[in-house]
Amino acid sequence: MDKVISTALLTIVAMLLVMVLFNAAYPAVLEGSDSIANMAGRMEEQFRSEIAIIHTGAEINAGGTWQDTNSNGDFEVFVWIKNIGDTRVVAPDQLDVFFGPEGNFARIPHRTTGTEPLPNWTWSIENAADWSPTATLKLVIHYGGAWLSSGRYYLSVTLPNGITDRDFIGL
Repeated sequence: MDKVISTALLTIVAMLLVMVLFNAAYPAVLEGSDSIANMAGRMEEQFRSEIAIIHTGAEINAGGTWQDTNSNGDFEVFVWIKNIGDTRVVAPDQLDVFFGPEGNFARIPHRTTGTEPLPNWTWSIENAADWSPTATLKLVIHYGGAWLSSGRYYLSVTLPNGITDRDFIGL
């Protein structure tokens, strides 16, 4: 009889320990799987996002001097960027834009109110209502006066999800 009682008690204790262990481990397993699912979703978004700088230009003539072609008093660099991914880019105003002479470039802030100091940049969509696949974004980097001269310039454009395209531009 003693063996039956001790076996029953050991079985009950073992079941209680299994329940305690399950209650401790199950939330950790769920949290880990949620983290993995979130990371997989972000990676899928990055794989589906892609941009390409397709053309650049500036208000500079063949002789290398500034020419205000749109008569707004600013020197401007124009960049056309194609969405070659298969997903829409949601927030073009949150791009990171780096531009400047090779070896001496800086992050250029986005113009939100029009009162920010120069340089800054603005954007518009050229051939669609939003920056959907195959649409082209026109990015304009504004400088006060003829800040740039002819030479080689570095340009890097990064989406909010980290996808980047970069180019060296000869002005």
